[in-house]
Amino acid sequence: MNLGIRAVELLCSRLCHDLVGPVGAVNNGVELLEEGGDSGDEALDLIADSAQTAAARLRLYRVALGAAGGQSLSAGDARAALEGWFRGSKVRLEWVAATQSPRPGLLKLALLAALLGEESLPRGGTLTVAGGDAGLSVLAVGTGCGLRPEMAPALAGETTEAALGPRAVLAHVTPLLAAAYGLSVVVDAAVPGEVRFRIHPAEG
Repeated sequence: MNLGIRAVELLCSRLCHDLVGPVGAVNNGVELLEEGGDSGDEALDLIADSAQTAAARLRLYRVALGAAGGQSLSAGDARAALEGWFRGSKVRLEWVAATQSPRPGLLKLALLAALLGEESLPRGGTLTVAGGDAGLSVLAVGTGCGLRPEMAPALAGETTEAALGPRAVLAHVTPLLAAAYGLSVVVDAAVPGEVRFRIHPAEG
């Protein structure tokens, strides 16, 4: 896998961007507690909810992009990570996949595909994870669903690192990780309102 320094920098920026909101909300809750008054319960609720959101985001990034998701990730852990990520969001997760002994990397790629699917649902919708040990699919369905312009060339490996931006970094990294695990990610966006990511063993 050839992952250049710019992609690494953009991935770190993406992770920090996704964490700064809930962590900042925890700080706000602490400040409310320090101010006293009648907002104690409200502050505690804000802190608890924001901490849960931050933990869910860290958990998913850990298994989707870290070493933890490569060999021993179970379907239950992958599903739980996605459920935590989408808790309270406009995207509803439907996990109907039946996996007992998935090949290494398969669930990791499904998590990344789910994140890309979420980015394809600007108004919310449904993400369905289906398939089995041989391969998985992630189907995004919703009003206005579609790949953002910068995602398609990144997924096809046609975006150079020099031209890579933060909005396309996950799409850029996904096929690189897939290739490292002997997998392929095929994207079908031919049907209006739907984007499907199919993850299967690479040919040859």
